[in-house]
Amino acid sequence: MPLPDVVVEPSTPHAPCSDPPGPAARPDDAAVVARNLTRSFGTAVAVAGLSLEVARGETFGLLGHNGAGKTTTIRLLNGVLAPDSGSARVLGLDPVRDGTRLRARTGVLTETPSLDERLTARENLAFFGRLYGLSGQHLDSRVSEVLGAFGLRDRADERVGGYSRGMKQRVALARTLLHDPDILFLDEPTAALDPVATREVHELVEGFGRDRRRTVVLCTHNLVEAQRLCDRVAILRKGSLVAIGTPAELAASVDAAVVVEIDLGPGDRQAALAILADTAATHVEMIESGVTLRAARSDIPRIVSAIAAAGCSIFRVASVDSDLEAAYFALHGLPPTEEGPNR
Repeated sequence: MPLPDVVVEPSTPHAPCSDPPGPAARPDDAAVVARNLTRSFGTAVAVAGLSLEVARGETFGLLGHNGAGKTTTIRLLNGVLAPDSGSARVLGLDPVRDGTRLRARTGVLTETPSLDERLTARENLAFFGRLYGLSGQHLDSRVSEVLGAFGLRDRADERVGGYSRGMKQRVALARTLLHDPDILFLDEPTAALDPVATREVHELVEGFGRDRRRTVVLCTHNLVEAQRLCDRVAILRKGSLVAIGTPAELAASVDAAVVVEIDLGPGDRQAALAILADTAATHVEMIESGVTLRAARSDIPRIVSAIAAAGCSIFRVASVDSDLEAAYFALHGLPPTEEGPNR
């Protein structure tokens, strides 16, 4: 049975790794403020009463299945679409009234690269750079910089039509940074990229998180990517906000079930299995180093204590699921073994 929707509003965004947390998402210091945004296409509601805030310098994720409303939200926040109702402020500007001024300060990566395949990568970037008001030596310098940053310099003068899908995605990513925007909207930025290019994009976004100079709004259905890169995430379902918060806050809010590995001393696995039969643990399996099980997060301490009280040697207890993965499936009323994002 699906769990009730919850919204967790943290006072301070959680920063990735060991970096200090970013600023709180206060309306007077926010990069994005949306209030009851709604947009329909005919009878289909794409975004339904969406309200959220994104702090300046924050890396914020929009997470959901295909059709959850992520791309439409990005278009509304950039003034490409007008809402049926509700309002938004992005970098202090109204996307409807100030769309041209706003888009001069944002970088947008769409789901498809949208490049002119008759032109080379260098020519594509130069064309878009001129649209952003760059010219002369400054334009040439910026094109060269982003080509190098994305490993495209060696093939910069080949037509984009001969590129792989992943290389086209690199050119599109390079394009978003040409004019040094204040905020980036990245819609599935690692789609079709190979593992090396994906790592490079992740490192780029993590760099933004460390210096806090640029805000990033990341649309993805990749749970591992969102867990790694985002300070906070908003989980969307059929155009509606299900929950918002850090991965840890979301997991705690629903007491999500997690998969846990317990490393045990030699000869303790059978004893642990017998003890686990009388606990709330499910999906219990024996592994080479000990046992694995699934249980609600709040039950884990009692389960581990019961195994220890029986005299078993416990060397390690580790969660296999990420906080965000566990929360996502719980908030959608799905066990983690069912089909979902990036599964």
